[in-house]
Amino acid sequence: MFINDLARTGIALMLYLSSSVAMAASWQQEQGTLNLNEAPKRIVALNWAATETLLLLGVPPVGVADKEGYSAWVQEPELPETVPNVGTRVAPSLEAIAELKPDLIVTSSEMAPATDLLERIAPTYVISVYKNGSRPFEKAREMLLTLGEILERQDQANAILADIDRTLANQRQRLERHGLNDRPVALVNFLDDRHVRIYAPNGLYQTALNALGLTNAWPHPGNYWGFSVVGLEAIAPYPTGRIVVIEPTRPGLSEHLATSPFWTYLPAVQREQVYQVDAVWPFGGVYPVKRLAIELADALIQGGAGNVR
Repeated sequence: MFINDLARTGIALMLYLSSSVAMAASWQQEQGTLNLNEAPKRIVALNWAATETLLLLGVPPVGVADKEGYSAWVQEPELPETVPNVGTRVAPSLEAIAELKPDLIVTSSEMAPATDLLERIAPTYVISVYKNGSRPFEKAREMLLTLGEILERQDQANAILADIDRTLANQRQRLERHGLNDRPVALVNFLDDRHVRIYAPNGLYQTALNALGLTNAWPHPGNYWGFSVVGLEAIAPYPTGRIVVIEPTRPGLSEHLATSPFWTYLPAVQREQVYQVDAVWPFGGVYPVKRLAIELADALIQGGAGNVR
C-alpha cells in the first residue's frame, strides 16, 4: 500500500512539474527576453500598432496610449469606448499603467529609456515596427504572430494573415479587370495647401501597392516611417502618376487648391486623376494594408476628379 501511495504521489508530482514547464515560455524581444508562466489576460498597449494587433486577435487591451487619436486616425479595428487612456504614446503615465495591474505591456524601442520602469510594473514585450532598416509589414507580421503565440491564439493570427492575402489578391484582380494597373500612384496626405506627406517605397503602404500590381509614382526612399514631406511642385516631374489623397483633409483645402498654380498645373489634376480615400493609418500593423487595398481599388474603379473634396 505504501509503495502504491508513493508511486501515485510521484506520478502526481511529475504531472504538476510537466504542466508548469508547459506553461512557462520565453520570447526574444528588442530589450532581451520576455518570460511568461501563463498567457496574459490584462495587456496595456503603448502604441497604435500594438493596439490594433491585440484587437485583431480578439483581446482588447485594458489600457492604451492616445485613445482619442486612435479613434480618429486608425478607426479599424474599433477600440471599445470602455478602454481607459494611459497618456500619450511618447509619455505615458506609469501611475495610470500600474493602476490597471497589467500582466503584459506591449511597446516599442521609442520607449527604451522607460523599459526598466515598465518592467517593474509588468513583463514588457518590446518590438519596433518602424525604425531604421526595418521592413514595416514584416515586423508587423512578426508582432501579430508572436502575440498570437503569447496569447495562445496562433490559429487566429494565421487566419488574419490568410484573410489579408485573399483580400489583396481579390483587389488586384478587380483592378486588372478594369485595366487600372497601368499608371503609377502617388499616395499623399495634405499638411497645408502647398505641402504633402508623400509615401515612399520603404513604407507600410508599399506592401499594398506591390500586392495590387501598382507602381509607386514617388521613387525616392523616405524616413524610417516611410514618408517624405515635399512641396506640390516636387510631384510635377512624375507626370504619368495618379494622385491619391488620404484623409483627413483640413476644412477649406479644396477652395485653396482650386486657385493654386502649384496644384492646378499638375498633370494628374489636369487629367482629373485625383482620388480621395478614407483615413488609413500609415504607421500601424498588418491591418492598414488590407484597408488601403480595398479603399484604393474602390477609388480607382469609381473614377477620379480634378480636385480634392
